[in-house]
Amino acid sequence: MSHIEKRVVLHFPGFEPLDAAAHRARYERSARQSAAAWGFTAVVDTLRNFGRAPYFDVVAKGTGWQTDSRIHILDHNDLVARLNGRPFFSRLGQGYLAAFKVAASGGMAGYFRHAWRFGLFFIFPFLLMLLGLAISLCIAFLPFVLGLPSWSHIGSIALAVAFFIYVFLPRAERLHTLHLFSDWEMAVAMAGLNGIGAAQWVEACAISARQALEEPADEYVITSHSMGSSVAAHVIGLLLEREPDLFRGKRVVFTTLGSAILQCALMRPASVLRSRVGLLARCKEIAWLDVHCLTDAIHFYKAKVAALCGHEDAPQPTIIFIRFKKMLSSQHYAKIKRDFLRVHRQYVLGPDVRAPFDFTLLTAGPLPASGFAAYTQADMPDLTFAAGGDGARLTSIGC
Repeated sequence: MSHIEKRVVLHFPGFEPLDAAAHRARYERSARQSAAAWGFTAVVDTLRNFGRAPYFDVVAKGTGWQTDSRIHILDHNDLVARLNGRPFFSRLGQGYLAAFKVAASGGMAGYFRHAWRFGLFFIFPFLLMLLGLAISLCIAFLPFVLGLPSWSHIGSIALAVAFFIYVFLPRAERLHTLHLFSDWEMAVAMAGLNGIGAAQWVEACAISARQALEEPADEYVITSHSMGSSVAAHVIGLLLEREPDLFRGKRVVFTTLGSAILQCALMRPASVLRSRVGLLARCKEIAWLDVHCLTDAIHFYKAKVAALCGHEDAPQPTIIFIRFKKMLSSQHYAKIKRDFLRVHRQYVLGPDVRAPFDFTLLTAGPLPASGFAAYTQADMPDLTFAAGGDGARLTSIGC
């Protein structure tokens, strides 16, 4: 098997307040960790403009190989900033409205049916905020309950406001509660392609993605994390609607990491998204890898995404099961394992040790991305190539 010499990557990040420059900086840190673990070098170049898909180049070198990768970042930080930049009560009201739409459109029922932990993730921020408001109201009405004079309500109301602003909200924000309110607004918008300029955003990303795919390469890897998987399905699906033969003659790997496609697709208005998932699943040139981890509560563990989108007869994505515990040192894993959002980000972060899955190797290493479907702890990737690029050994190299 020849190693990959030139790769083009389209990466769709999750719902995080990070622009392309921040994602590039994160990638550089992760690449440094991966290079140290595997014993190769990786040089990450500066970020360059490219419409909605700015890119940076990565040159990775190891024994007998060099791989040049161009990584385009199709982030939706503009939408995140717009949603998170509104006044508190606007975010609060719009968040609860989004939750109502999710429940009314069948999304919540689908979450608990197919991934109960994701269902809990859905209701968590809204219940937490209701708890804070309820405690504040109890403080405000305490004088009435105790039969105190009416003038005492002035102090209790002031105390209730102070509790909510200075005690409850700071603790709630440590759990990114209002950010999650915005996340559900984004989910509703991506499901129905309405609100917050979702349809226009997808169109703009599709234009840049199509231009990026014109770059000659041995392999084209489309990666998406969390909410970014719904954006990726829309963008690539839209391109396939317009050009069914877009990938003819190309080696294409679509990798969904902690995918939240079903976060949007299980809502009844998401008919266009479900249709585009079917186009991706049926495209013969696309190898779809769906990466799952048991300890990540914010995805649909073991769910067959194409089937649940109504495409039972289509080829289903190959599910890859990974373990973050095997990628990190025991001290590092112990530090993050109770932070569900931090655990959820680990798909795109660097490892402490060699493991069967590694985001940097997937996107900048010498091995074909489709090969990661077969790697295990007993059969790890081998980055040693004979001089001239003839064949990589795929035997275990230990951990």
